[in-house]
Amino acid sequence: MDQAKWTKPMDEAMPHRQSYFHLHLISDSTGETLTMVARAAAAQYANVSPIEHIYPLVRTRKQLDVALAEIEESPGIVLYTLLDDELREMLAESCRKLSLPALFVLGPVLQLFQSYLGSAETKPRVGAQHLLNADYFKRIDALNFTMFHDDGQHTDDLEEADVVL
Repeated sequence: MDQAKWTKPMDEAMPHRQSYFHLHLISDSTGETLTMVARAAAAQYANVSPIEHIYPLVRTRKQLDVALAEIEESPGIVLYTLLDDELREMLAESCRKLSLPALFVLGPVLQLFQSYLGSAETKPRVGAQHLLNADYFKRIDALNFTMFHDDGQHTDDLEEADVVL
């Protein structure tokens, strides 16, 4: 496909007026956040559907190279949430060379936080929203306790329960 067509005005941006487009989602974590944002945006277009290419856990150059090969093979929109500066720049540069639209989805949000929080220390942490903390393990313990006692056969430690129905 002629890559120059991707730089034309919006009404000419989709060659041949296809009913689908390729959507590449590249994340250094699970990709869950990125996928939800991309799907919310794509849902606004009733007459065109994305063919999703999802690349989770991209943390090395070799892993990014695999995604870049597929992007070159099936050009389309590229959204990413890579926190590693080197990988992010490599992806952005590759998309520029292919004349493909690409967006670091966290970029505008992080800039907004920085403008509001000023000099607050930042520390890039891949998948930080999924950290397992003490509250998580307490919930798991409560669930396990409930499952163990749900048939009424194990009553010797019911005094440890917060609620008994």
